[in-house]
Amino acid sequence: MDLEYGKCWDASKKDSWKTMLLLAYQSLGVVYGDLSISPLYVYKSTFAEDIQHSESNEEIYGALSFVFWTLTLVPLFKYVFIVLRADDNGEGGTFALYSLICRHAKVSLLPNRQAADEALSTYKLEQPPEKKTSSRVKLYLEKHKFLHTALLILVLLGTCMVIGDGLLTPAISVFSAVSGLEFFMSKEHHEYAVVPITCFIIVCLFALQHYGTHRVGFFFAPVVLTWLLCMSALGLYNIIHWNPHVYQALSPYYMFKFLKKTKTKGWMSLGGILLCITGSEAMFADLGHFSYVAIQIAFTFLVYPALILAYMGQAAYLSQHHQSSYQISFYLSVPETVKWPVLVVAILASVVGSQAIISGTFSIINQSQSLGCFPRVKVVHTSDKIHGQIYIPEINWTLMILCIAVTIGFRDIKHMGNASGLAVMTVMLVTTCLTSLVIILCWHKPSILALAFLFFFGSVELLYFSASLTKFREGAWLPILLALFLTTIMFVWHYATIKKYEFDLHNKVSLDWLLALGSSLGIARVPGIGLVFTDLTSGIPANFSHFVTNLPAFHCILVFVCVKSVPVPFVPPAERYLVGRVGPAAHRSYRCIVRYGYRDVHQDVDSFETQLVDRLADFIRYDWYNTDGTNSCSEDVAIRSNESTSDCRLAVIGTMSLAGTPAYEIEDAFQLASVSGGFTSVDSVTDVIEMEPVRTVERRVRFAIDDESETDAQSEINIQLREELEELFAAQQAGTAFILGHSHVRTKQGSSILKRLAINFGYNFLRRNCRGADVALKVPPVSLLEVGMVYVV
Repeated sequence: MDLEYGKCWDASKKDSWKTMLLLAYQSLGVVYGDLSISPLYVYKSTFAEDIQHSESNEEIYGALSFVFWTLTLVPLFKYVFIVLRADDNGEGGTFALYSLICRHAKVSLLPNRQAADEALSTYKLEQPPEKKTSSRVKLYLEKHKFLHTALLILVLLGTCMVIGDGLLTPAISVFSAVSGLEFFMSKEHHEYAVVPITCFIIVCLFALQHYGTHRVGFFFAPVVLTWLLCMSALGLYNIIHWNPHVYQALSPYYMFKFLKKTKTKGWMSLGGILLCITGSEAMFADLGHFSYVAIQIAFTFLVYPALILAYMGQAAYLSQHHQSSYQISFYLSVPETVKWPVLVVAILASVVGSQAIISGTFSIINQSQSLGCFPRVKVVHTSDKIHGQIYIPEINWTLMILCIAVTIGFRDIKHMGNASGLAVMTVMLVTTCLTSLVIILCWHKPSILALAFLFFFGSVELLYFSASLTKFREGAWLPILLALFLTTIMFVWHYATIKKYEFDLHNKVSLDWLLALGSSLGIARVPGIGLVFTDLTSGIPANFSHFVTNLPAFHCILVFVCVKSVPVPFVPPAERYLVGRVGPAAHRSYRCIVRYGYRDVHQDVDSFETQLVDRLADFIRYDWYNTDGTNSCSEDVAIRSNESTSDCRLAVIGTMSLAGTPAYEIEDAFQLASVSGGFTSVDSVTDVIEMEPVRTVERRVRFAIDDESETDAQSEINIQLREELEELFAAQQAGTAFILGHSHVRTKQGSSILKRLAINFGYNFLRRNCRGADVALKVPPVSLLEVGMVYVV
């Protein structure tokens, strides 16, 4: 199925304020659930052990000052005003920044890049190529290959920390909310009730994931809005009733006073304060579902003031109640008459916040899988209309088990907070580094501006990161261990994927070999369509030669299919299929490159097969009329670095009606012309971008047929065109066979022990236990032909 591509809402359009406010309201439940529940545990984590709340109130005032300025500098200034502008066609997140950088500089490790990809309408650059100035940073990055690997590892590290946050957030948020039961139960009962209730809520939360966010999403925004208004009201009440002068603590002076008094212990306690910005990354990661203006309005005018009032209210209450650190809790500042309602709303809000980060984890794993950085897992799209609404069963149940294990193992907000804080700060540091590269490479701003951004926000985040590292033995080891494990898996999978591609590239078969196959060699052409899946964008793959060697027959219609990912979020359906011939027209062999973005929904096999045949038919019509029957194909490909040309001319096939407008928006730089001409047998014609050799510019295509002077030639073309189309549709009726390689990878003799462990054991173990290519492509078993291949890398 092809969902509507692109971001759901475009801020550049003149949307009414009513629409913007509605979007801002809807963003509350999806984006701000995690950020809004942080007041439940920030002060409790800050005053857990390192510092004590004294009669002078210097500690609580200093903590409030740190919270205020941290919320102001990081979520407000960094994300709302800067990072949100670094979107990739409306999409945000770590992979969006990475793909944006890869499009402006040749730092991608994906091996099957083509010049044709740069002609995609979503492959937008900040400036036209002829006006770009190559900065020293860009040249340095492109020159040194080890920096490409380092950049990928940095992105994978940030991705793994997001997954770690998806594990830790449900545990700490639900546990913090349920811990409010201590005010309604005896200590003995409370100790044995909180953990089971937390685990029960977590199980219910993960069990409901398969229904999809869109089915329960309409509950989320009212819950978060109610929670924010509740916190604001409680904050105002506590400020007015207990300490109206608490606003003075917002002065930066109290931060220096706090550190001067508490010294090393105060610095270590920053690991609790940083929890006030957990969930800030969601504003950027979920940008694709909302507009920049909507997220900006929601945070600036509602979420930010509500959080500040909540923290000030708690500080005002604690300034007049000097209990021991172990008794500091959000529920202490709640009046007795409303404790039960607040507890219920807090638990609901914690579930909403957990839901947001779980959905984000599914999304980022799906993106990693699309870019060849994660083993294939089952991805269920729970909505036919909304992008990003996905469910991954294996990841869901794994997260649930680990989340319950964390809850039972830690049983303490302090340890959970230490682990969550380190994961959050690592993601933010990665975002800061990538955004500084975007400022130079994509926005073409002076390097000094990027360094200022990196130094200012990086120093703030490094301060908190260093404080989190001191808690390594008290919970912070968990995200580090998880990140190392996941990063290793993702890097090994990506490395082996690239090596397999390079092996295919060096062992492909010549076009002459394919053309020589015939009855003289005992090779038969059988009815039907044979779809040979390969990662190569050019040449004849080695698995096809293995197939013909063992079974001397292949189908009368042969199509080499390459399903590839492009470093853009979405590929418009009209630009998805890149089609060309392999050999002369009489051979009935074609190449079809199917391009997907990292957030595109892959089609099911029935829809894919039907659309592929339709695109082939469109290409055949175009090719015969465009070449006047002089179709020819030159042998083999010229490989230059990571780019390749095709065996023959390739054309982007997308449907447009006669004398109509394209189904997608065409950029001015494409230089396209609508197709004209009287075709009696063609209901629709194709929108074509002709792919010449690398680095050439597309030319206009227009059909002009002189009926008087070329009647005979046109009749001959029509006859051959009709014959080829009839053979295509007859082959479709005969059935389609999917020919896939079943690979085993092993290292060369003399490889290092580390490489042998990674490939022979690590990668092959993952390959055997993840979903196969046939399952991922939803190929029916009766139509599957697997060809065994041994890759030596």
